Amino acid sequence: MLGAFGLTSDGATVPLGVDPRRVVAYLALHRRPQPRAALAADLWPGVPAEAAARLLAEAVAGVDVPGLLAGDITDEQSPLALADEVEVDLSDAMLLVRAFSGGGRLTERPSVELLSEDILPSWTAPWIAIERERFRQLRLAALEEVSLKLTATGLHADAVEIAELAVTAAPSRESARRALIEALLAKGDVVDAVAQYDAFQELLRTSVGPESGALEGLFPSAGAWPIRTAAGGFRRPLQRSAVVLPGLRAARPATPGAPRRLVAGGTSPVR
Repeated sequence: MLGAFGLTSDGATVPLGVDPRRVVAYLALHRRPQPRAALAADLWPGVPAEAAARLLAEAVAGVDVPGLLAGDITDEQSPLALADEVEVDLSDAMLLVRAFSGGGRLTERPSVELLSEDILPSWTAPWIAIERERFRQLRLAALEEVSLKLTATGLHADAVEIAELAVTAAPSRESARRALIEALLAKGDVVDAVAQYDAFQELLRTSVGPESGALEGLFPSAGAWPIRTAAGGFRRPLQRSAVVLPGLRAARPATPGAPRRLVAGGTSPVR
């Protein structure tokens, strides 16, 4: 269900026709038994009830995979469901979401492969679009939470990598960008952190709307930038205004010695 539809049995791919595939996908997305009338109405919206029921019966008959569907599938009055033994990657992903939302610490990088894909992104039916967006929000929040926990543990490189997955999936999502910037700053990659800040503000300015000042608080207001050395330590702190960073415009303070603040694309005097 994640990324693309696929059905395997004993390691072999099982082909399904279009309508049988839609029935199986619906039941994989809704693991509780589904009344046939409601299922038919969702799969064939706008089709008269009797015709939709007939199409559903034909589709169910086309699911010729022993043990895939639960109960007596020939009984047109009984609800439909996948058998309990059927494993669905989406169900496993939801278990990860619940696990990562807890308050425990992470002492190593967990596997987040199941949280890197949306539900059947090429499918356009309304019944799947709603669940896709719901899962998308949950998986992105889980990735952000994992990144923040890894940052707190000191696993900065892993925190950066996982936050990048969230940013790639949703570039305009502020919480994802915040997690990435925090991980980069904790790692000592100030240049990359500022580049991410600038990229986010440029994205907002050109495609979403007004810039956001919420991320500016992640950076030191006037003091020092921690710069990591090749040996793994840190150099003597530098004033932010003395650091030459790509994308930052040189802006002369209105008065000598006036504090400077970080803005999208550069620095400017505080007013």
